[in-house]
Amino acid sequence: MIPKELASKIRYLQIYTSKAVNDVLAGEYESVFKGCGMEFEEVREYQPGDEVRSIDWNVTARMGHPFVKRFREERELTVVFLVDLSASGAFGTCRKLKNEVAAELCALLAFAAIKNKDKVGLIIFTDTIELFVPARKGVSHVLRLIRELLNFRPRQTRTAIAEALDYLGRVITKRAVVFVVSDFLGENFERPMRILGRKHDLIAVSVTDPREVRLPDIGLIELEDAETGECIVIDTGSAGVRRKYEALGRERGDVLEKLFKSMKVDQIDICTSEDYVRKLVWFFRTRERRRQNA
Repeated sequence: MIPKELASKIRYLQIYTSKAVNDVLAGEYESVFKGCGMEFEEVREYQPGDEVRSIDWNVTARMGHPFVKRFREERELTVVFLVDLSASGAFGTCRKLKNEVAAELCALLAFAAIKNKDKVGLIIFTDTIELFVPARKGVSHVLRLIRELLNFRPRQTRTAIAEALDYLGRVITKRAVVFVVSDFLGENFERPMRILGRKHDLIAVSVTDPREVRLPDIGLIELEDAETGECIVIDTGSAGVRRKYEALGRERGDVLEKLFKSMKVDQIDICTSEDYVRKLVWFFRTRERRRQNA
């Protein structure tokens, strides 16, 4: 049995995300993710206006006049969410934790995917693979993924992004759209991400909280690393300390952005204080304009 509170939250997310998909996201999603290839459909006689490059020269030679090959797009996609649910995601100073925002974002994209009859899969990881749900279609399948994301209790606390990317490369053999959802506090994931990006359409979704970049002036506070348990005490009353903290936070964000650009991996930067629907729409429109201008 699903706990009543969890069932209510799943139902709320279904209603909220379905409305967002129907109102603003479905068309953006479909225009950006066109399909994973072309499938042969037929050979027919050449007609004025057909591309010369599409002429089937073997059939043309046998028949004595031009014939062309016709292809149709394989529309069905496989969308996979590779989601980091390590302990650092259980943090949030706004209305929601980072992990909650990650779950809602995945729900929104999953409903957009099934509206376009695509398949959706899920991999949850920490410093190990915690859960793998193979890609399938249908509303009931998406509701299961949402339930797993909202109610999941990971066994481990730390993060190993590289190992998760390696695992995805082994279990997802057909080209897929992969959303890697994490705060990217792990290390040494550049090489496996580069390799994976050559085969799949890889999109990095970095989830942050405002307090990871800027601290309020509230005097002495103790900070604990959720993954290692290490604690430090800092004086937020010091303007110098606050400036250094902010500089380090912004530097980390800049390094990540440059890293993804160098790998030609698209990035969606989501903050827990922002409207992620607006961010997604902006990302899709920017990506579509870039594709048209290529």
